[in-house]
Amino acid sequence: MSIPGFEALMGSAQHRALHLEMRDTYAGTDASFADWLAGRPFDDSDLDAWWHSIIGPLVERGVDVRRARIVSEPVTDYIRYEYEITRAASLAAGERVRWLPRQQASDLRLPGNDFWLVDDQALFNFFSGDGKWTDSEIVTDPVIVTFCASSFESVWGRAIDHEDYRPR
Repeated sequence: MSIPGFEALMGSAQHRALHLEMRDTYAGTDASFADWLAGRPFDDSDLDAWWHSIIGPLVERGVDVRRARIVSEPVTDYIRYEYEITRAASLAAGERVRWLPRQQASDLRLPGNDFWLVDDQALFNFFSGDGKWTDSEIVTDPVIVTFCASSFESVWGRAIDHEDYRPR
């Protein structure tokens, strides 16, 4: 993830760092995914170490770090890959992760883009149709921040804990 200022934004979190993902692919040019898809061994240890260095200190400070993923079922290959690497990446770093089948999200009010909600700032991430990150925007408008928080909590309340979710 090469979002300018991302590490500083995350490092500033005092209360919450909530991530809502709603896409079925983030593949872009992810070499590890290409290796996984081809059945080749891959080593994500550098990426995992980087992620742990960001999330670990937040969790140690008592920051609420959660990720919710809305996914289509049957899941895409990329979502299956994400599911398989979640334990070593997100969970081992201290994040809590839940999955919500898209069919169960139809009546939820959701923003048009994925976001990180870090305290009172929403970092929206923008992607191309094939899953390549293209840009981001930080928004501090209290109405939008409140909307993102409400959206995240509505997804979280319905979503299935990673330990119990089985992608189909």
